[in-house]
Amino acid sequence: MKNLYLSTILSLVVTSTFFAQENILSKEEAVNLALENNFGIKVANNQVEIAENNKGVLNSGFLPTLTGSAGANYQRDDNNIEFPGRTTTDPDSGDIIPFPDTDIYKAEAQRYNTALTANYTLFDGLGRFYNYKRLKEQYQLSELQARETIENTILQLFGVYFEIARLTENENVLQQALEISTQRITRAEYAFEYGQNTKLDILNAQVDVTNDSINLLNTKQQLENTKRDLSVLLNQDLNQVYEVDTLVNFIPKIQLEEYMSQADLNNVALLQTEKNLAINAYDIKVSKSGYLPTLGVSGTYGWGLNQSAASAFFPGTNSENTRNFVLGASLSWNLFDGGSTTVQVKNAKIAYENQGLLKEQVLLEVNRDMQNARAIYENRLTIFQIQEQNVLTNINNFERSKEQFQLGQITSIEFRQAQINLLNAQTNKNLAKYDAKLAELQLLQLTGQLLNVEL
Repeated sequence: MKNLYLSTILSLVVTSTFFAQENILSKEEAVNLALENNFGIKVANNQVEIAENNKGVLNSGFLPTLTGSAGANYQRDDNNIEFPGRTTTDPDSGDIIPFPDTDIYKAEAQRYNTALTANYTLFDGLGRFYNYKRLKEQYQLSELQARETIENTILQLFGVYFEIARLTENENVLQQALEISTQRITRAEYAFEYGQNTKLDILNAQVDVTNDSINLLNTKQQLENTKRDLSVLLNQDLNQVYEVDTLVNFIPKIQLEEYMSQADLNNVALLQTEKNLAINAYDIKVSKSGYLPTLGVSGTYGWGLNQSAASAFFPGTNSENTRNFVLGASLSWNLFDGGSTTVQVKNAKIAYENQGLLKEQVLLEVNRDMQNARAIYENRLTIFQIQEQNVLTNINNFERSKEQFQLGQITSIEFRQAQINLLNAQTNKNLAKYDAKLAELQLLQLTGQLLNVEL
């Protein structure tokens, strides 16, 4: 039953290996999927689009405003008008009688008007001019912020991608270990039948098979979970089946040195501080515009109709204003605003000074992080090279131990120890390889070249 179980595992591994050859998610494809589908990158791109809208001429204040208005009023009155103290002569009798009351029923009045009003600011102290330039700098800053989001997402992506690659290689190593342990059971059973060893050797081999099977199953489960993590980053189906590229290439040292020498010009954090400096410089100029006058013009074209109701002494009238055209100009100069403009200018200058200090701090931190990242990368690359040599040494040791075990010159425990040493060396090499590559990517991000190199 156990042999059947192990055979099933072996067949699954062979099948998955064949399938992987047909469905390999390359690094370039993973990056493209992330750029297209990752939620964080989509949000960042939308922020860039908002900034692009804000820097447009429609948000600049340079265009005039045109307002249309219309109105209508209707009024109806029923009036009774008395004339106390006034008298008149009765035409029939000639007597003096009180002046009769006047009743006005359904006295209607209507008023209609419509107008178009245009306003344009000719000069506002150059405030809108510098604000327009500020919005352009803000747009470029949003592009840099989106780039930073993309870089961080790419680093996160490869952290998961390389973990899948590491677990994939570990799975293969553990599968080989399981096959060797399975062969030991068969060999121990034959040797026991011919009286060359005891039942203990069979039991030891079975224990090792059990441990190797559990380790393999745990690695498979971790691999499946990590693949789902990558699917979330790429916004893909969680049940999608794929393999990753386990080949890793390192950038030549001389090229890395060149990238590091140009980090001041390409690091995204430094570029953001420069944009913030430019924005603060325009803030000062916008604040100073409050010292200057504002000049504007306006024009109105309208039509009106006024229909008045009849009164006690006058009949109703219709008055139509067929053309009403008005032009105007205005000049305003806030000679003294209580000092608020002066305070705004002073605060803007302080903010600019603070941004300059922040730039110096970021520059120092970036240089520190870059040197630390280079040291970490070189250390991990050295460890990887040592682990590669260690694997060769352990392979040689294992092969010799295997020969001695088959000749009965060492025990199964000693053979198992050689096998474990090789297993640990191989898994440590896998870990060191991807740790070194991730350290290289982190260094590339600090130099500002993460998105410009072939990964």
